[in-house]
Amino acid sequence: MHIHEKDAVEMVRIVKQFGSVLANDEVDFRARAGEIHALLGENGAGKSTMMCMLSGVYRPTSGDIWIHGEKVRIRSPKDAMKLGIGMVFQNFRLVQTLTAAENIVLGEAGSFWRGPSWLARKSEEIEAISKRFGLLFPVDRPIWQLSVGEQQRVEIVKTLYRGADFIILDEPTSVLTPGEVDQLFETLDRMKKEGKTVIMTTHKLKEVMFAADRISVMRKGKMIATLPKTATNERELAQLMMGSEKLQTPTRQRSSATGEPMLTVRGLDVYAEHGRKVLDGLHFQVGKGEIVGVAGVSGNGQKELVEVLTGLRAWKQGDVQFDGEALHNGSVRDAIQMGIGHVPESRMRSGLAGSLGSVDNLLFKTYRSRERSRFGLLRTGSNRSWSQRLIELFDVKTAGMDAPIQFMSGGNQQKLLFAREIDQGPKLMIAVHPTQGLDVGATEGVYQLLDDLRSKGRSVLLISEDLDEVLLLADRILVIYGGRIVGNIPREEATREHIGMLMAGSEEDAG
Repeated sequence: MHIHEKDAVEMVRIVKQFGSVLANDEVDFRARAGEIHALLGENGAGKSTMMCMLSGVYRPTSGDIWIHGEKVRIRSPKDAMKLGIGMVFQNFRLVQTLTAAENIVLGEAGSFWRGPSWLARKSEEIEAISKRFGLLFPVDRPIWQLSVGEQQRVEIVKTLYRGADFIILDEPTSVLTPGEVDQLFETLDRMKKEGKTVIMTTHKLKEVMFAADRISVMRKGKMIATLPKTATNERELAQLMMGSEKLQTPTRQRSSATGEPMLTVRGLDVYAEHGRKVLDGLHFQVGKGEIVGVAGVSGNGQKELVEVLTGLRAWKQGDVQFDGEALHNGSVRDAIQMGIGHVPESRMRSGLAGSLGSVDNLLFKTYRSRERSRFGLLRTGSNRSWSQRLIELFDVKTAGMDAPIQFMSGGNQQKLLFAREIDQGPKLMIAVHPTQGLDVGATEGVYQLLDDLRSKGRSVLLISEDLDEVLLLADRILVIYGGRIVGNIPREEATREHIGMLMAGSEEDAG
């Protein structure tokens, strides 16, 4: 039953379960030698999980993997490497203080007696591979001095140096400049000509149509289709990737927007590490009493936009007006005092302190205020009764106000975070993936909190990769791609397909 004549790798009925979450649901995937195969899907479609099983990072819950017609068991990345499978992750796994060459030979057998001449010989081998595949970088320079594009090349050469015939690239272009993307595609073409199998996971339609020979599309943990590039187009792929189900019209109240702007961002330029431009002349408005959704695949500037608005990151050019006043560049305290609330993406990393109790977590932003402290001493009694009131008001289930909150459910942690932010009476609430990891009941509770803010004439900037969530809640949808707003669409006119194409950088909206 199993192998097709030309299939170098075949994954059959792969199931992967993490606790109660089904990440891959009986997925079949096949790739041939000497082809560039794109695995396309939204964030969370299950494509990276599939590749992590092929490269030995995870083990399948069930299902079989065949390599060159033989059934194999891949229990670790080492097993995968012996079979000629190497994976380059989105977040590189390099030791910053070692040179590129040292990273590539790290852990190699027989390197115990290494000396300068041994490393010099190895560096020559590495340089020969780099030149052959057009992957250039200074081999003797420490990683921290290399650009992101060069670091990625080091990772790819590492897999080739170790003899990989199958090279898996996880979202390889998400960190690259357009020029580096072109270079990467030239490299992939050279690998293909040498008979290597290249598999790249991506969500970008233009790149798939440019670089891939065949395309497999995943959605919500299932394999939807595998097609040769010549038999499809961007529109069809967007439909397969996003699903063409008709949107259910939500029963939510519509905007109470007055037309007055709460937030105006003009010509914002922001640079990240290595001088990479992450926001490029960004321009948009959020009205009073309006929920504006920002749709986009992660890595297109959303993180930096949130950091700018909450004072965590400075901008290079442009200006931000908030409720008629200029927002100071790079001041967290200014953002809080002006009335910007923030529910961050990772509640336990940057929103709450897991080892502390509810009272301490609620006090994070207000402990300096007159109501909460006097002469530098916290008003313990009134702070406890204030905390108790918030816990009851937001229906947070606790094991006691001093019990470490890391033992609460995700939904209760999120409610506690919202309680703290909403109690500040924010004029603008920035909510980043606010329902991530929550069950249906807790999700509904969060939606209600955002709706209530809007009905009081407050503004909400909702940043989410969950398109259904954005379409359900937002009055207007901004699509961000490559650090620019490429679409500004009223909710009534929004379709999954159109937004999906914009998110994948496939077309630009004049709006």
